[in-house]
Amino acid sequence: MYTFAGGGTLCGVAALVLLIVSTATDFWMQYRYSGASANQGLWRFCINHKCHAHTITVAFWDATRAFMLLSVLSCFAGVLLGLSAFVNGTKSRRVRTGGFALLLSALLALTIYTGVTVNFFGKRFLDWRFSWSYIVAWVAIILSFAAGGFQLCAYQKNIAEPPPTNVQES
Repeated sequence: MYTFAGGGTLCGVAALVLLIVSTATDFWMQYRYSGASANQGLWRFCINHKCHAHTITVAFWDATRAFMLLSVLSCFAGVLLGLSAFVNGTKSRRVRTGGFALLLSALLALTIYTGVTVNFFGKRFLDWRFSWSYIVAWVAIILSFAAGGFQLCAYQKNIAEPPPTNVQES
C-alpha cells in the first residue's frame, strides 16, 4: 500500500527539484550568434557568458514561462497531497488528487517550447541544439508522470483491498 505512495512521493520530489532547476537556468538552447557561443533560457540569453534579459516579448516565451511555473506549482501540490498518504492512509481522496496534479504537471510543461524552437529558431540558427536545462525538464516530466501514476495506483490498490478483519484468538 505505502510502496506505491512512497515511490510516487520520491519521484514527485525529484521531479519538483528538476523542474525548479530547469525553469531557473539559462541553458535551454545553445547556438552560434555572429560566431560567438550563445545560450538562452526562459528568462535570459547569454552571449560569450554575458547574460541579458530577453528584450522582446513574444507570446511563446510568456506561455512557456507560465506553463513551467504552473508545472512547478502543480508538482508541489501533488507532492504535498501525496505526503498526506502517510498521515491519512492512501484511501484519502487527497492521494488521488495529488496523482492527478502530478499528471497535470507532466502535461503542462514543454507544450509550446519544443514546437516553436524547432520551427522558428531551427530556421533562424543553423548551428543550434537543445541544452541540458531542456533535457532536465524532460526528465522531470517523466518523473512527474511516474509519480502521478504511482499515486493513482496507491489509491486504487487501497480502495480495492478489503479492510482487515479483526479475528480474536482464544
